[in-house]
Amino acid sequence: MKHRILMSLLFISSALVSCQDKKAESNKNVTAITESSAGLQFNQDVNAMLKKQLEYGKPSFDNPYLYSEKDLEVTTPILNQLLLDNGYKSLSNEEFNNKIKQIFNRIIDKNSSNKFLYVNFIDKCDKELHFFPNNAENNGIFVVKNQNFITDLYPLPAIIDYQKTYSETAREENSAPGSYKDASGNEVKKYLWKDVSNLKEQRKKNLQTLIARNLYLFNENKAQYKWLTLNDSYFMDALVKTFGYTQDTDLLSWVIERTKFDKKDPSDYGKLFWIKDCDENIRLHTNTFKVLQKLYLPNDSSENRFILDNIKSYLEYLGNNDNPESKVLKEAEKIKIMANLAYFAEQYKYNPSYNEGTKMMGRLRFFLGDSSKEILQKNNYFNLPKFKEWWDNADYDEYFVEECEYNGTCGPDNQPMNITEWRKQHPKK
Repeated sequence: MKHRILMSLLFISSALVSCQDKKAESNKNVTAITESSAGLQFNQDVNAMLKKQLEYGKPSFDNPYLYSEKDLEVTTPILNQLLLDNGYKSLSNEEFNNKIKQIFNRIIDKNSSNKFLYVNFIDKCDKELHFFPNNAENNGIFVVKNQNFITDLYPLPAIIDYQKTYSETAREENSAPGSYKDASGNEVKKYLWKDVSNLKEQRKKNLQTLIARNLYLFNENKAQYKWLTLNDSYFMDALVKTFGYTQDTDLLSWVIERTKFDKKDPSDYGKLFWIKDCDENIRLHTNTFKVLQKLYLPNDSSENRFILDNIKSYLEYLGNNDNPESKVLKEAEKIKIMANLAYFAEQYKYNPSYNEGTKMMGRLRFFLGDSSKEILQKNNYFNLPKFKEWWDNADYDEYFVEECEYNGTCGPDNQPMNITEWRKQHPKK
């Protein structure tokens, strides 16, 4: 018995080591960073900006360092070389511009003299340049034109080992005062970069983020995808939900599977299906429906079995005209979204492999008034092939959900008519 236990422990230990080795092997391409040769070489412009940044210390609410375009300019050669040293293949201007349009829906003006384009993750329609480090109130990336990569605004100490390359300037920081007096004469504490305990780890994370984002988006390097979903989830999520980038099926599946309908934030679920662009037109995410069809399987025990329940909840949310979406969507736009949701779900009513009882098309019929139904007809049911047939077949379902769910008149002593009884009173026209 002892021998068997010992052998079992050895087997488990061996399996764990093997698993860890495989994980390390799979992450090998995304964890090893080659230091930028540009960052290891002394540069006078970098040194001058570094002195300024070190003097202010790490920005904080009490001690805001006013970054400018120059702060970004001095970092771009370092970041560009870092990317090249780590295998980044720079695209041509035309290729890069097309990618930026495809991913962020932004157009790079070839005639503009601006060196940078700012993509705002909080307000995607705000095109002003915001030279602030990312925080809760400001989050975005810069598109570096002509050098063709994207980056956050990084302070120099957060991307280079300044104490090694700029040792003399670093020594000056050692004698820098730890506080300063503001305009009111109050003493304000500084957070000097040299005192940041995890600066080395922050620097590594910043550089890995830069490399992974650019290799993934512009070189289609799938080895970076796993790292980004684990370590840069806000960015990856925003690609789909904020900017409507749905061309990467793996990314779209990942976002779909981690997004559930939440009564506290119902509009978040809708971001899987549509987006309103800055020109005030909506884009419907047809790729979402394609992925959902692959994820929704009969007899599935995973969370994906609730896909239609989530869609039903969102359809009901849209059906309530008091929701925020009803204030930003034109009536025809809202009906188009609701029609596509109902159409997707209704297919499973006719598939014997599924025990589908959400009666989604009947719900849609219940929510739409006469003017909405006219919009459906005028738009030829949004060219959805079987929509008219399924719509006509859902007249009993409309009666059932109205009686039992929305009017609440069903109960032990008051059962709705079955379809045979109901059809006698409501024959097909």
